[in-house]
Amino acid sequence: MKVQQSGILGMALREFFSNYLPKLRGMSPHTILSYRDSFKILLEFLIQQKNIATAALEIEDIGSAEVIAFLDYLESNRKNRIGTRNIRLSAIHSFFRCLAAMYPDYLDQSQRILSIPFKRMSTHSIDYLEFDEIMAVFKAIDSSTFDGRRDCALLKLMFNTGARVQEIVDLKANDLQLSRPFSVYIFGKGQKERICPIWPETAQILREYTEEQGIDLRKPVTLFRNHLGRPLTRFGVRYILEKYLRKASLIQPSLKKKSLHPHSIRHSTAVYLLKSGVDLSTIANWLGHASPNTTNKYATMDMEMKQQVLEIAKPLCEENSSPSTWRKDPDILAWLESL
Repeated sequence: MKVQQSGILGMALREFFSNYLPKLRGMSPHTILSYRDSFKILLEFLIQQKNIATAALEIEDIGSAEVIAFLDYLESNRKNRIGTRNIRLSAIHSFFRCLAAMYPDYLDQSQRILSIPFKRMSTHSIDYLEFDEIMAVFKAIDSSTFDGRRDCALLKLMFNTGARVQEIVDLKANDLQLSRPFSVYIFGKGQKERICPIWPETAQILREYTEEQGIDLRKPVTLFRNHLGRPLTRFGVRYILEKYLRKASLIQPSLKKKSLHPHSIRHSTAVYLLKSGVDLSTIANWLGHASPNTTNKYATMDMEMKQQVLEIAKPLCEENSSPSTWRKDPDILAWLESL
């Protein structure tokens, strides 16, 4: 019979986040932070369900029944979508693969959890902004204010590049090339690098924005910041977009019928390029897709594209963190929060 070993959970989490994910698996800091968030939610759920202190949690408290209950909790209580549920389960699976290798005594428990399947997702149509809708969003921005000028530069760069929101908030001033050929260096998902061209109009807006802010384009300083001077977050970008979507919907009612978020800008870029006659391979490289197959979904998104051929696309006119070190006798949740 297995003898319970106190402190295994803390040691296993330390190994998982400090060595296994960044060094053995080569995971990006963003993936590590996503896994961190998954375990924060899981441990908080277990603490509440079992009515025990954080320090009392042990590996034995995370069985297959508890994980299944946690996944149900995500959907029923937190109202998470199936995609988010599967992301949380992926983090748990990864941890128990690591645990099984480190502590063979827990192989049976790990296998039971690894056998929990991902939930199938129904396929929904992808909402994106049509050209007149994206123009309505831009027109809703008040460029007479600092926030408006920042937001204009932010949203136009997002539409121009089709960059993921995390790629945008991670941009540094020295990632911009604002003399010909205009471009932006993007360090993206899966630690893939790409250089995306930008339109002269976009370059001019960025040049005016950086000059106003006194940003030295030779230095690796965060490009977009909030009113407190701190780097803009993904949630900040979502807030900014939602604000202008509400304003734009007053003059473009079709926006009210769509479920839009920052990633919708990326979809909008892809469809705009596709409808303008750009081939899928080029769009895949533009967006940083690992395979053109990922881009194929855009070919079936818009009926208009199947009915007419549009002119070639024209420009629109009008710091890495690393896991922290493990403190002596840490509180697990506090340590995860510090990552």
